[in-house]
Amino acid sequence: MTFKEKYLAGEIEFEEIDGYIEVWNNMDGEQTLAQFLGLNAEEEDLWIEDSDEALKELLDKERGNNR
Repeated sequence: MTFKEKYLAGEIEFEEIDGYIEVWNNMDGEQTLAQFLGLNAEEEDLWIEDSDEALKELLDKERGNNR
């Protein structure tokens, strides 16, 4: 499962994104960081252009809608 899938399922805290980034940094492969985390283009853009907090807020809204 990706970071996003686990986060939306309530299995991990948002702060664990840093561990996923570290794993990705140490991987050999073609996958982008956004793909590895499970982020779509809108989520990736918001994260890059704004902040971790903005991404968390967006995912929290999606998380709330899935409950």
